[in-house]
Amino acid sequence: MDRTCFGIDPGIARMGYGIVFQEAAKYSAGSYGCLFTSPDEPLEARILYLFDRLDALISEARPDLISVERLYFGKNTTTAEYIFQIRGVVLLLAARHKIPVVQPKPAEVKMSVCGNGRAEKRQVQQMISRILNMGSVPCQDDAADALAIAVTGLALWDFNKKTKSGD
Repeated sequence: MDRTCFGIDPGIARMGYGIVFQEAAKYSAGSYGCLFTSPDEPLEARILYLFDRLDALISEARPDLISVERLYFGKNTTTAEYIFQIRGVVLLLAARHKIPVVQPKPAEVKMSVCGNGRAEKRQVQQMISRILNMGSVPCQDDAADALAIAVTGLALWDFNKKTKSGD
């Protein structure tokens, strides 16, 4: 089944995004990159900028699915607060566009892409370039992560659909 997933590696200073197309068992990359905000700007202005840019990107891509990484923070509560605010923006946009959301954990992304839930960041980046037949690793780490999150979202979506249907 053909499907498009918009993957997001949430962040306030730097947010990775990537579009992945699925045709049967084959994946390919669409556009990808990073959105940047300045710490010199007020928080609400940074959030509004990310909201507006993501809204435009989602409107243009018209994905069937959005995949945003679910994060766990043990110690840095300030960073966690910003990430959770941005995740709220993503969930709001998904609801606004009536697009289902998958929220894989970091270990699920690593397992999906590398077959190892403890894979190193570089391994994930190298594997995602192979899976998507890109020829080279995307130069921005967060964009590569967003593509991996999108691939994982598609895999989890398919798995959950099959599990619910009893296939």
